[in-house]
Parts: sequence; C-alpha cells; structure tokens
Amino acid sequence: MTDLRLRRSVLYMPGSNPRALEKAKTLPADALILDLEDAVAPDAKEIAREQVCAAVRGRGYGDRELIIRVNAPQTPWGEADLKAAIEAGPDAILMPKVSSPAVLENIADRLEALDAPAHIRVWAMIETPAAILNIQSIAAARRNAATRLSCFVLGTNDLAKDTWTQIVPGRAPMLPWLMTALAAARAEGLAILDGVFNDFADVEGLREECSQARILGFDGKTLIHPNQVEPANAAFAPTEAEVETARNVIAAFDRPENARRGAIQINGRMFERQHIGMARRAVAWSEAIAARGR
Repeated sequence: MTDLRLRRSVLYMPGSNPRALEKAKTLPADALILDLEDAVAPDAKEIAREQVCAAVRGRGYGDRELIIRVNAPQTPWGEADLKAAIEAGPDAILMPKVSSPAVLENIADRLEALDAPAHIRVWAMIETPAAILNIQSIAAARRNAATRLSCFVLGTNDLAKDTWTQIVPGRAPMLPWLMTALAAARAEGLAILDGVFNDFADVEGLREECSQARILGFDGKTLIHPNQVEPANAAFAPTEAEVETARNVIAAFDRPENARRGAIQINGRMFERQHIGMARRAVAWSEAIAARGR
C-alpha cells in the first residue's frame, strides 16, 4: 500500500528567490519542491543550486517534506545539481522528463556512485507523451530498490504543450492520461500527485480541480502559489461525514456477530469487507492531518 505521508499540498518554490525559500518555512504546505529547473533562468542556475542546498542543509522547514527538483542529466547543470542535492540530503530528488525506465536506472547508478544517503527517495516527473505510453514500465522500475522510486508527479503543462491539448475546465482531454498514470502508480505502490493549476487568482477553479483530483484518486496537488495551499489542504482532507462513516464501518465489522459476514448493512448502505481497508485509510488520513495541526 502507498504510505500515508501527507502530500495534500506540494508547493513549487523557485530556488533563485531567497525570499520565497524563507517564506516557505511559514506556509502550511505538506511538502515543498525547491526548484532548480523550470522556475529558474539559465543565468541563475548556479546561485539557485547554492541557495536551495543551503536551505535544505539548514533544516528550518519543520515537518514539511523537502524535495529538490534538479535539471535533467543531459543539461549543462544536471550532474552538478544531482551531486549537490545528494550532499544536501533532502527527502527526495525530483527528476524531470522521465520518459522511460532507463532514466531511472541511470539515476540509480549515479546515486550509488555518489554514495547517496539511504533516506533520499526519487520522484519522477511524468510530463511527456512517451512517459504516458511507457507508464507501466516506468512504474515497474520501483521493483528495483536501487531506483528509490516513490512518487509520480504529473506535468500537465508540458503534456499539453507536447500534444497540443488544450487545458479546459474538467480536463476532459487529459483524463485518460491522468487515470493511466494513476493506475500504474497504484499497481506498484507509488504515490502520485496531480499537476498544477495555472490561474492562481481563480480560487474556485482551483477548488474544483483539487476536488476532481481527489475523486480521481490522487494523493495531492502540486501548486505554484502560496495562496493555493489552503484550498488544496481542504480538498484533500476527508470530511467529517466520511470519517464518521469509516469509523462506523470498522466498528461494525469488528463486532463478533459480523466476524464471518462478507457484507453488512449500515444506515441503509451495503458494505463489503474490502471497504474496511478504505475505512482504515480514511481514519488514518484524518488522524495524520489532526496530528500535523494544519
């Protein structure tokens, strides 16, 4: 089963902006992607690398999960980014343009060669048509522990660019790709995060897209602006009614008289034993949010 670490809100922060890196320490995001790639201009790559790695080493972000998005290995900055990120020791390194399992295998070799600490995981950007076509084999790379693969991050803007797809309310053109990636992730026990919502001034549009992503089964949403954090946190939290129902299901199946029953009726609805796992996950999710306090 995918671990239940909270990733409702995963905020990209530009590595070249020291004020943004400092502000991130106060934001209620579950995780931060400190970005060395798309958000950083070529002439600011090196200073961004220094600032991001210093920020990670400073350990001033509390319980927020810290991820460094590096530049691709074939770029002029990729190798230096990877080496510096490993030395800084974030929770994960986000690799862009993962279009085949070979990319992850090559990164695994580099992690071993650079003696990367065991706790560092690898997250993979799924942002090309080739990645969607190869998604099952990319997800299956998790079976090789050396890849350290633990999470998919959808890059919907890049997918739209490369396919000429329009990003419209409801995202109908993208739904087959989103669900294909999600099915592959779940089949291999990976976490998976939805792509960004571009119009950060449209709070209602963000809420709708977060709600859609949760219904589809995503763990959370990547974000581009601090104002998007609270709506994402709210959207990806189970409601009080959901938690109450979950507790009722667990309690009902725990009763001695239901020990041998495969299905029972609760408040006019039928629940099967397979719903127990879903109920326990909802309760665990709610308790993790309460423990975090934000």
